[in-house]
Amino acid sequence: MVVRLGIKENTVSFLLLVVINVFVGAMVGLERTILPMIGEKQFGLTSMGAAISFIVSFGLSKAVVNYFAGQLADRFGRKNILLAGWVIGLFVPICMLTAHEWSVVVFANVLLGINQGLTWSMTVNMKIDIAKPTERGTAVGLNEFAGYFGVAMMAALSGYLASTFSLDLELFYIGIVVALTGIGLSIVVKDTKHHVQLHMERRKKERTETLSAKDVFQQTTWKNKTLSSFSLAGLVTNLKDGVAWGLFPLYFTSLGLSVSQTGMIVAIYPASWGICQLFTGAISDRVDRKKMIAYGMWLQALAMWLMLIVDDVVLWMVGAILLGLGTAMVYPTLQAAISDVTAIYWRASAMGVYRFWRDSGYAIGAAMAGIIADWLGFRWAIGLTAILPVLAGWRVYTKTKN
Repeated sequence: MVVRLGIKENTVSFLLLVVINVFVGAMVGLERTILPMIGEKQFGLTSMGAAISFIVSFGLSKAVVNYFAGQLADRFGRKNILLAGWVIGLFVPICMLTAHEWSVVVFANVLLGINQGLTWSMTVNMKIDIAKPTERGTAVGLNEFAGYFGVAMMAALSGYLASTFSLDLELFYIGIVVALTGIGLSIVVKDTKHHVQLHMERRKKERTETLSAKDVFQQTTWKNKTLSSFSLAGLVTNLKDGVAWGLFPLYFTSLGLSVSQTGMIVAIYPASWGICQLFTGAISDRVDRKKMIAYGMWLQALAMWLMLIVDDVVLWMVGAILLGLGTAMVYPTLQAAISDVTAIYWRASAMGVYRFWRDSGYAIGAAMAGIIADWLGFRWAIGLTAILPVLAGWRVYTKTKN
């Protein structure tokens, strides 16, 4: 069998992985609009911390699984881990449909975090395996576009169905269809183990030192200033997203918007995020990735502040678009930048550590937002969160500039 690297050279496999990640994103998007409001309406939760506790459980489980996903893939194969993630994901809507108390919803989100950690990690790693080194930004951008298109599509659909029919957990029947489709597509897709071997053969003449798991963790977390600044930027980006996920639906409905209007704003943000990554990933292959990351972090902060000072649905939508654009400038670029500065022998492990810290941001952001919102209100929680992308962007700009 002849194995070639490149997106065009592996069009069918690459496009199938893109489609799979649409369904990966749809699993998260299904609850993006409705679950915070269901917590209030169906379970009678009054504390913001309790209402968005599901994001904490999701973020923690996803972060931990991300850390081990690369090691599991190296041992059992990327396709097998992708399938395992989808099988676990099937139990998420089942738990939701049988939930009679909030603790079951929280547990379902532990499973959702495992599902996302395994499936999303594998789709992005398999695309990087297929791509040439000069196509990494494009590959990651297409992967993230697909995932967040799925998030946006399902967030809008669930908001529409909730406003048209009923705001309750029966909407999660859709999740069973999504999970079964993901399982079917993952059975069909080809593994990329031969592409990994080809990458290694092409670089075997280079002097490359294999690092232990402990060394990789230390390098990615604090020893290597470039990698550690990337990890911090990823953490803060998802911390901001945890706040947006948990508080935006409650914030906009508190201002008098309908569930349908709120769902539209909530959906526009990941839609902008996803669509823009079609371009930002490819652009990052041609410009200074580090500057692009810093500017993207600062744009996220400005967009969040904009959404607090305006008082019009159209302007809130503009803010959501800008927030998505800022996130799109950062998300694929960070993963491509990590691939640039790590060796093939420990790249997957370094990506796992980065994704561990990045997705810890969901839990940290949700917990922080719940405490501040209960204490000072929605506006303060969102406004104070926006300070963090400014600081993280500055660290990337100063610690990694040439």
